[in-house]
Amino acid sequence: MQEQRQVVTVEDTATKPRHYVFVLLDKFSLLCFASALDSLRIANRMAHKELYSWSFAGEGGETIKCSAGTEFNLDTDLIELQRDDVVLICGGVDVQAATTKKVLNWVRREARRGLRIGGLCTAAYTLAKAGLLDGKRATIHWENSDSFIEEFDEVELTKSVFQIDGNRMTTAGGTSSIDLMLKIIAQDFGENLANAVADQLIYSSIRTDQDTQRLSTPTRIGVRHPKLSQVILMMEKNIEEPISPSVLAKDVGMSTRQLERLFRRYLSRSPKRYYMELRLHKARNLLMQTDMSVINVALACGFASPSHFSKCYRAHYNTTPYRERGAQSGRLSV
Repeated sequence: MQEQRQVVTVEDTATKPRHYVFVLLDKFSLLCFASALDSLRIANRMAHKELYSWSFAGEGGETIKCSAGTEFNLDTDLIELQRDDVVLICGGVDVQAATTKKVLNWVRREARRGLRIGGLCTAAYTLAKAGLLDGKRATIHWENSDSFIEEFDEVELTKSVFQIDGNRMTTAGGTSSIDLMLKIIAQDFGENLANAVADQLIYSSIRTDQDTQRLSTPTRIGVRHPKLSQVILMMEKNIEEPISPSVLAKDVGMSTRQLERLFRRYLSRSPKRYYMELRLHKARNLLMQTDMSVINVALACGFASPSHFSKCYRAHYNTTPYRERGAQSGRLSV
């Protein structure tokens, strides 16, 4: 049986395809890369013409491995590009280590030449480290947001699935690459083509830069009690200067005892214990993803002294923050 393929008519006055250079960092996320690439491929297929072309670049110009361990052949090293090329840097695990001096020097040079540059998943770190996001709105995978905020206070970090600010683009990772590419395709060739690409991807809910990357607090923790959700949100927003359970309870119109019962019923722990776990989780992210001193990590997570921080950290993670930092120090140098 012959394939019946939909063809979307587009206005295209360009003499050549729009070229995208995917810069693959060591241990890049395969999903964020493939989501972006396949969106371009399907756009070509649905328009029945080559609207987009692409190539793969990376340090060394030979091969690179994604975070799943699969090896990819690269088309080129980090060479000088054409001025109308679009760069999409694909990050993933251990982006600090993958953001080498060679990568930073290269991306700064290309930015000075006026190229549009995007960072997929954790590659917003690479752009920020190069100084390309100063004074701009950006996003990054939620797991990296704590460390990002501590290191790059000149960047306006959002919780959006993607951000476009001038000639800089960032995504939160995973399927958010699809949302960014659909936005770009719609800008380039119209909503009809973008919707046709989404249909081919079985992508029934296209998100905008107003959509947030994480589930709502009630959905994430599996609790629908509005006051409990409100308290947890307050806790998450006040890590550096923790609020006492009595104040939290008062702010939502209940007694401290009622708040204790809610936490015991829905989360099997006290408010104090839950708050401590939030703070320690942020501390672990900072220890593993930044080169902040242990003292500064303690202060950023609401601990008045390093000794108290170390005691609480060890009780929860069965290791000290100093040992955690030592295990990570070799991976954080760039």
